[in-house]
Amino acid sequence: MPSGRAGGPVPAAPGHPAYGMLGPMTDDQGTEDRSDEVDDLSVLADLTAAEASAFLTSVTEVASGTAPDTALPILTLALSQVLVAGARLGAIQDVVPVQRFEPDATDDDADPLRTGLANVFAGIDDYIYVIDPITSGERADGSVTNDLVDVAVALSHGLKHYAAGDKTEALWWWQFSYLSEWGDRALMALRSLLSILSHLRLDADEEAVGEAEFDALHP
Repeated sequence: MPSGRAGGPVPAAPGHPAYGMLGPMTDDQGTEDRSDEVDDLSVLADLTAAEASAFLTSVTEVASGTAPDTALPILTLALSQVLVAGARLGAIQDVVPVQRFEPDATDDDADPLRTGLANVFAGIDDYIYVIDPITSGERADGSVTNDLVDVAVALSHGLKHYAAGDKTEALWWWQFSYLSEWGDRALMALRSLLSILSHLRLDADEEAVGEAEFDALHP
């Protein structure tokens, strides 16, 4: 998306195939079609808000440290579900908000969430990833904790717009930040969690495997 609105995309020119969902229409069909599109966006905003809230609830629960045995499956499900929400936003045309300026996000205190997640992922938090598989093979260090916090902060900012009644603004923010930041962070975190789960479920001690094979062959 081209960037022009502070921190986000500018709608394409009329006639451009990527023209925003709220672009100009003819007078004959404009009122009815625009009303349908606004209704569709309202429903999408409600759905995305519910999914964002569910993700925040799951992450907060894991960060509390009350159920460490279920942390990995809970976060794997939460990330998978919120990525579906993001993919849905990425698949539609640009959402064009009424306002053309996005104020700076307020600095919410994410330290308690970050600290709680860091405790949960102590020893398995860090990973290595390819920054951009399309344009570069450069690698960098990543952190599941930081990824989860970044996703949570981005979703939370959109929820503030939603709670204030600015559904289109909320959708614009969720869509833009999904494409520019939290989508990638969520994917990296999910990939790392899947790797951890795979090792836990599939890796086995050779001695234990040998004993199991012996028992199976000699009942």
